[in-house]
Amino acid sequence: MKLLIRKGRLVDPVGGIGGVMDILIEDGKLAVIGSDLREPEARVIDARGLNVCAGLVDMHVHLREPGFEYKEDITTGAAAAARGGFTSVACMPNTRPVLDTPEQIEYVLRRAGESCGVRVWPIGAVSWGQKGQSLTDAAALKEAGCVALSDDGVPVQDANLVRDAMIRCKRLGLTILSHCEDANMVRNYAVNEGRVSRALGLPGRPAIAEEIMVMRDAMLAEETGAAVHICHVSTAGSVEIIRQFKKKGVAITCETCPQYFTLTEDEVLEQGSLARVNPPLRTKLDVEAILEGLQDGTIDVIATDHAPHSAEEKAKPLAEAPSGMVGLETALGVTLTALYHTGFMDLSDILKKMTFHPACILRIPRGRLSLGGEADFTIFSPDEEWTVEPDQFASKGRNTPFKGRKLKGRVKYTIVGGRVVYGDEGGRADVV
Repeated sequence: MKLLIRKGRLVDPVGGIGGVMDILIEDGKLAVIGSDLREPEARVIDARGLNVCAGLVDMHVHLREPGFEYKEDITTGAAAAARGGFTSVACMPNTRPVLDTPEQIEYVLRRAGESCGVRVWPIGAVSWGQKGQSLTDAAALKEAGCVALSDDGVPVQDANLVRDAMIRCKRLGLTILSHCEDANMVRNYAVNEGRVSRALGLPGRPAIAEEIMVMRDAMLAEETGAAVHICHVSTAGSVEIIRQFKKKGVAITCETCPQYFTLTEDEVLEQGSLARVNPPLRTKLDVEAILEGLQDGTIDVIATDHAPHSAEEKAKPLAEAPSGMVGLETALGVTLTALYHTGFMDLSDILKKMTFHPACILRIPRGRLSLGGEADFTIFSPDEEWTVEPDQFASKGRNTPFKGRKLKGRVKYTIVGGRVVYGDEGGRADVV
């Protein structure tokens, strides 16, 4: 099978190739990049006016399967990824049962093979059952196909257990993805500790609860020489800690999410439970620090932390509703609107944080273009304006504080292994 992408503007932040070009894909591989290519037998995608880049990689999603299929399953999550331009997603282990055995990793990979074609990379648990008491068999999990370890959602509180996990993962070539919060300080509180929590009369999650754990894991990474990745950074203090440890040469990387550089805690006053996320939305000063960290390279990755919940769950009062929002289908649009169309960051720098960097941290061979390599591409209109309508999502989750937002930048095609898994053309948008 041959596919010809004609006259798209190629953006390749790794290889440095750019400009309007033709791309020929043959048998699932990138065959030729050139001008005025002719291939009579190929399916042609007219990409005039569109940008073409390596397929987007989201290193932090919750696909909810097994155990919580009423929120999302691997099929619907993969479809949401395809609509959002993501050709690869890495799914967190906080399912039921937890992804803490080779059999559970193999189950996810098998179910992913039955979906639309988006590549699903499982993340195994650091501790058995995510209980923070004893370590999983990391070597067996890796052999089964997991690409990293994390207890995301239930952060490990025992520093010695984390240290042992880092030592083990360093030997195995695995990165630990760390959800940084001190459980005793945050409990199940719904909002950031500060002006909004006081206005609502609710206990809050203080910024220091995140920052203490970021400092702990940064110090452990320095001491062990292991690679640690800090998930969903949300505070100014966390950004500064990571910046300083990077300057010391520690193998620490981090991510943030679109909600943390576009929304503040005030959103909770307007949208209630829809704006309840974990970690919580913070202050304007924190948002500014996140933006600075994105711009200066302290923050390596833009991930989604895609966390679908049912409408019934999110309809509960703020203090009782679960934390989380869906993000796969809005991430590129929100990011381009906030960072690219404001002139804050170059498109190439943005895409590197959504392709090459997450792939490198996970050590997966994706996120860049190479002749003869797998043909994973995202094709998007940088300037098309659209309104977020959750009822149109492929995800089962509709829980987004971006509902009704006008965004600029929209995915038109998602290609995995040379096959179009999503196409938006002629007024119709379909996951194939």
